[in-house]
Amino acid sequence: MATNPVAELRSTASTPKTQPQIAKKNAVSPGISLAAGAVAGAVEATVTYPFEFAKTRVQLSQKATSGTILTQASRHPLAVILETARHDGVRAIYTGCSTLILGTAFKAGVRFLSFDTIKNLLADTDGTLSPARGILAGMVAGTVESVVAVTPTERIKTALIDDARSSTTRRYKGGFHALRTIVAESGISEVYRGLLSTTMKQSATSAVRMGSYNVIKEIVSSRTNIKDTRNPALTFGMGATAGVITVYMTQPFDTIKTRAQGAKGASTMEALRDVLKDGGVRAFWRGSSMRLGRLILSGGIVFTVYENVAALLMGSRKRRMDE
Repeated sequence: MATNPVAELRSTASTPKTQPQIAKKNAVSPGISLAAGAVAGAVEATVTYPFEFAKTRVQLSQKATSGTILTQASRHPLAVILETARHDGVRAIYTGCSTLILGTAFKAGVRFLSFDTIKNLLADTDGTLSPARGILAGMVAGTVESVVAVTPTERIKTALIDDARSSTTRRYKGGFHALRTIVAESGISEVYRGLLSTTMKQSATSAVRMGSYNVIKEIVSSRTNIKDTRNPALTFGMGATAGVITVYMTQPFDTIKTRAQGAKGASTMEALRDVLKDGGVRAFWRGSSMRLGRLILSGGIVFTVYENVAALLMGSRKRRMDE
């Protein structure tokens, strides 16, 4: 059968152009990234806060905490949570919670907005992102997230938890009161106490978390028949796996950040020396079991909620455009 060379040439020339168009069409818009990320962050923070509370208390001190002695046995997250509830009431477990929920919603929105924006710039013409580029995108997103949202909210949350260890000399009545007090006494720069350690921790965490999730997602898509990775069970498993990897690779940054942002505050180097003096190199991984429990849930929840909310919003936008 005779072929038309001109038609074949036109067909061949048009093929590469459709791939970037398809990839661009399927890319998540900045507004959807921000909204879906904020919803995912709020849900994740609300569910996992008790683990964050337990981790922060153990990292701040192994000594008495408002009547509760953190012994070797009570470093288990559930033990810390139960002891705190028994001595100080259930509400004590959620000290600083509102600050963290608002902060997490904001920072998750910024994180996904930054990551998706950079991902769209670095992705190949078919929309795929190499592992190295995924890590780079996550690192940049974590840096932006740290400066814009994480450092101020983490400073307030950590100061509240540290202050609450004393049942008789508490200074802060809540998140906004702590913010006003800190700014009035030491200036706005004090809200950014621990910026270096927080940025180190956040950029490393985001690079590992977002990068590993992207790699796992690409592997699942390429080696199985499952192309729709928005399945809740599948997405939760991928996110939880990324959370486990993240904890053990970035825990030292988290420990230094927590020490630097205590109620009294400390520089990054002072916090580092304090951790080494307190328990040696192993102390850098203190609270890892608490953070592991939180990030397994966190990774599963945040990516599941994000993928599904983003898909819902993209579908809604597409329907409006088709009408």
